[in-house]
Amino acid sequence: MVLVDAKGEAEIDENVEDFKGNPVDKSRTGGWLAAGLILGTELSERICVMGIAMNLVTYLVGDLHLSSSKSANTVTNFMGTLNLLGLLGGFVADARLGRYLTVAISASITALGVTLLTLATIIPSMRPPPCTDSRTQQCIEATGRQLVLLYAALYMTALGAGGIKSNVSGFGSDQFDTRDPKEEKSMIYFFNRFYFGISTGSLFAVTVLVYIQDNEGRAWGYGISAGTMVIAVAILLYGTRFYRFKKPQGSPLTIIWRVVLLAWKKRSLPHPSDPTFLNEYHNAEVSHTQKFRCLDKAAILDDYAAANGNRNNPWIVSTVTQVEEVKLVLKLIPIWSTCILFWTIYSQMNTFTIEQATFMNRHIGSFVVPSGSFSFFLFITILLFTSLNEKVFVPLARKLTHNNQGITSLQRIAVGLIFSAVAMVASALIEKHRREMAVNQNTQISAFWLVPQFFLVGAGEAFAYVGQLEFFIREAPEKMKSMSTGFFLSTLSMGYFVSSLLVSLVDKVTNGNWLRSNLDEAKLDNFYWILAVLAVLNFLVFLAFAAKHQYKVQLTTSSGREKELNIWNDGSIEDPEKNRSAKEKEGP
Repeated sequence: MVLVDAKGEAEIDENVEDFKGNPVDKSRTGGWLAAGLILGTELSERICVMGIAMNLVTYLVGDLHLSSSKSANTVTNFMGTLNLLGLLGGFVADARLGRYLTVAISASITALGVTLLTLATIIPSMRPPPCTDSRTQQCIEATGRQLVLLYAALYMTALGAGGIKSNVSGFGSDQFDTRDPKEEKSMIYFFNRFYFGISTGSLFAVTVLVYIQDNEGRAWGYGISAGTMVIAVAILLYGTRFYRFKKPQGSPLTIIWRVVLLAWKKRSLPHPSDPTFLNEYHNAEVSHTQKFRCLDKAAILDDYAAANGNRNNPWIVSTVTQVEEVKLVLKLIPIWSTCILFWTIYSQMNTFTIEQATFMNRHIGSFVVPSGSFSFFLFITILLFTSLNEKVFVPLARKLTHNNQGITSLQRIAVGLIFSAVAMVASALIEKHRREMAVNQNTQISAFWLVPQFFLVGAGEAFAYVGQLEFFIREAPEKMKSMSTGFFLSTLSMGYFVSSLLVSLVDKVTNGNWLRSNLDEAKLDNFYWILAVLAVLNFLVFLAFAAKHQYKVQLTTSSGREKELNIWNDGSIEDPEKNRSAKEKEGP
């Protein structure tokens, strides 16, 4: 961050330094070169993770002979854990290691995890006896002992990938000074190009890697992924001298815990007659607000807190800045909760949709398209709409709204939620048609009937992912940027876990009739209809929360003090401090 003095000249932020610990030279550090080297790590992470997740269900069902519901839950639990560990990665980066070290260590752990996964597919004793046709004969399911190495490899990969995902976008955005108009312009496009890049990695994974896994062997596919991550680590380390580093600001979770604890301890104290009596009110980096007033009690200067220099002890009294930062985090929770279901729907593209493809005609002439490669249509749609966002939708929205941001983050999320609901309707109709043709006419319809649901979910993700990532990074306190990215990733995590929960519940309630391993005897379309109804209800709740949300904008006054203003969804700006002063002058 850059502060502005009374003359309006930029000063170097003491929390930003180069790799030697010196103040940064903007001409030699940061910018697109540094960001590009950093995003190479996320590109490789996406190649590894998507190369695993998008084709893992076929390995679990076809080679390890696990049931359809158990295989789907294995995939969603893996992805859920991966994204949940993003919170841990964000915590470690903000509290101790910084984003650079966290990304470097996490990438190394990912490389080790994928290497172990390669070994799990090579060692014959890690697999049950082969089974030529699971539809006509009883196959022997993999035992717990045979699954140990597989699970160890998956969750080690999840640990490393979670650390990368929660920090790489924040570390990349650190390479741009948002107070510099030129770099601010680059920053606007950063998240779109970030997602375009990782979608390219995903596209490579579901075409080249999946083909290699199905035709040359899993060991070759996973081995290539491990090698890719090793190269990414080398590139990341090579670029060290080009990066801008932000010093860790301390554990954000500790700040949250302290504020909540102190507010509870002081719950019996009355609110001060004037908020200026709160601790460090006039030196606050964030303007005081009236929301969640119960937390203000953490900053009350009682006799004990004011005595003997106790006001500087954060375990005795919080500052207004700390209280307001916690309030900013709490403001994110309503939107966070309504983003979860999108990823529950998205997870079906990794599991049941891939299984559907195995029951459909996948021939193009004499060539048989691997089931996992149909995810190609998901990622090509993401690339298409990400490009359209940057080249068409955002510039058009800027002209219409005269807003530099164009499409707001919440508007992006809303569009994504709409696409997800329509996708589940299409999925239900297509699966019903597929099953009727298979049962009544003994005919396999073309697997390209799956393209509409991949297209709709992909278009939704192009809007929802960028919108959610931008929302959580921009709206969270500056000191909690890495944790806020982990907070965003937890929506993905919860989405996958909710999918596992729904699958388990539906499987139990229907006695396994809806989600059979043989989809011709199942009723998968009913499961899709449940998701479609939930998606519509979730969208309505999102609209209610979004209408009440105030965007955070941080400005710097002529005296050098930063203040945050509320930006309403209609574009109007509210200064809470100014409004409060006016009310105080008016009197009761």
